[in-house]
Amino acid sequence: MASHRRPKQPSRTRVTVLTATAAAAVALSAQAASADPGAKPTKSEAKEKVDTLYEQAEQATEKYNGAKQKQEKLEKEAGELQDRVARGQEEVNKLRDSLGAVATAQYRTGSVDPSLQLLLSSDPETYLERASTLNQVSAKQAETLRQIATKQRALKQQREEAAGKLADLESTRKALGERKAEVQGKLAEAQDVLNSLTEKERAEIAAAEKAEAAKAAAKADAAKADAAKGDSGGASGSKSGAKGSGSGKGSSGKAVPGSGRAGAALAAAQTKIGSPYVWGATGPSSFDCSGLTSWAYAQAGVTLDRTSQDQANDGTRIYDQGQLQPGDLVIFYGDLHHVGLYAGNGQVLHAPRSGTVVRYEAMSNMPFQFGVRVG
Repeated sequence: MASHRRPKQPSRTRVTVLTATAAAAVALSAQAASADPGAKPTKSEAKEKVDTLYEQAEQATEKYNGAKQKQEKLEKEAGELQDRVARGQEEVNKLRDSLGAVATAQYRTGSVDPSLQLLLSSDPETYLERASTLNQVSAKQAETLRQIATKQRALKQQREEAAGKLADLESTRKALGERKAEVQGKLAEAQDVLNSLTEKERAEIAAAEKAEAAKAAAKADAAKADAAKGDSGGASGSKSGAKGSGSGKGSSGKAVPGSGRAGAALAAAQTKIGSPYVWGATGPSSFDCSGLTSWAYAQAGVTLDRTSQDQANDGTRIYDQGQLQPGDLVIFYGDLHHVGLYAGNGQVLHAPRSGTVVRYEAMSNMPFQFGVRVG
């Protein structure tokens, strides 16, 4: 017979535990709801996220710049190799034609020398191995055949090299497309975040950035004024006899002299203040970070590498900010993906990121790695 015992009632302790667990679950659910990724971010949250996305876009931009530079180099090298192969093949054909003319003359007389039949074969090196048994090769014909064999070996090597370049070029083009898509994706995501803010919030962010840029510009102007005073003092024959040409203040406030070309590069970049940041651009009307520095130094007669990572090796590194001179390159972030020009008084002149223009900014706003003195 089946048992009909009454179910055991839960104890008070068990009820309390269950109630507490349920309450905790409700609290966690509430927290999850408040952390809904689809929820509208605050102004500060949005700015932080946008800044991160723009930084990631710039990282991808420098990779894009590197891939584009490599593509252009490979296209040039592959084209030159293909031209050399074409010229070499033309030379081989002319040499073959000269041998063919001899064969034609013999054919008209009713017979073709067996040696010439071999001369016109596709494997002249094999012929040379067998020619000694025929004793019918003139010195001139033998020399022509040797030239053909040598050129054919060179052609084979050049064709293989060109094929390798073309394969590398195809891989580089693929990487270029991936970097381009990455940049565009980050920029689109950043724009979506900005679009989630009200017009007033966007205006407030822009106003804050404008005020900060104005403050940085004032400090850079003060450094220029100090440099001008140094020039005046040097021209009037100060006791130290040191002219202040191109000088400015380092991060420590100490006046340091600037080099001629670096000063010229900085002066060129200053004419582009207000020009828009456009990723992949190298001027003269728009720039990305390394595009601005390479353009500025080009105006001073100096050729820099295209990317910030490569520009980091274009001169002598300076790790002491107090020793920086106006016009020195300044490299930021651990992966070296941002570069600008030192403007004196702890300020950098650079093309910051998408949505901004060429402007001054305090170096303290970014993780400084080192300066680079070019030349």
